[in-house]
Amino acid sequence: MDLQIDHRVALVCGAGSGLGRAIALSLAQEGVRVAVTGRNREKLAETLALIQQQGGTAQAWTLDLAAPERLTETLNAIRQHWGDVDILVNNSGGPPPARAQGVAAEVWQQQFSLMVGALIQLTDLVLPAMRARGWGRIITTTSSGVIAPLANLALSNALRMSLLGWSKTLAGEVAADGVTVNVMVPGRIATDRVAQLDAIKAGRENSTPEAIAEKSRQSIPAGRYGRPEEYGAAAAFLASQQAAYITGSVLRVDGGLIPSVL
Repeated sequence: MDLQIDHRVALVCGAGSGLGRAIALSLAQEGVRVAVTGRNREKLAETLALIQQQGGTAQAWTLDLAAPERLTETLNAIRQHWGDVDILVNNSGGPPPARAQGVAAEVWQQQFSLMVGALIQLTDLVLPAMRARGWGRIITTTSSGVIAPLANLALSNALRMSLLGWSKTLAGEVAADGVTVNVMVPGRIATDRVAQLDAIKAGRENSTPEAIAEKSRQSIPAGRYGRPEEYGAAAAFLASQQAAYITGSVLRVDGGLIPSVL
């Protein structure tokens, strides 16, 4: 299927590894010109090399969501290089594991600024041009904890949940302008972040990462962790012309893991 997004411009946050890298690779395979952004220059270079190896077009820009004053600077650089952003992928790193009680107020504030505030600010910066052109895609990747809260991940559960309410509200405001706004919810996708969480859980339960992973696989109807490229492909579809009537939605890519209907 031709997704009809050839030569569109995408900005992918957190594209140095994990889900962000997978999305960047999938978009590049569709002919999208991809601005890969993140904090780690070496990892961004790895993503850039992978895209170029598959014949795609990409450029890397260092962008730290913890420094929101640089958002405009980065966007201006992308505009000068390719033009306005057509597809924005909001993707931030996960916060440290934490219980719901006893977390210092400054930690909540810091993580909110990083995981929520910066993404909203970035979206506000790209939306005017999208609305003026009558075409745009806002895709925000979150966590399965927004549907079924995960133990010991209170910061992630609470803060990413706020992105759902924001995204749904925004979708209603810009749908008539040809801009779609959707949220993606990953299950257990085989990324370094998931491996790290398995290791932390293993230490807490006096187990091994391999045993934790096997127990997790047994809870997934598909019987395995998802592949990053499967998640990236789902994001590419949401960015497509064919997905123009999908907005204000939450797409689960979880192998059937989340048991609830809604």
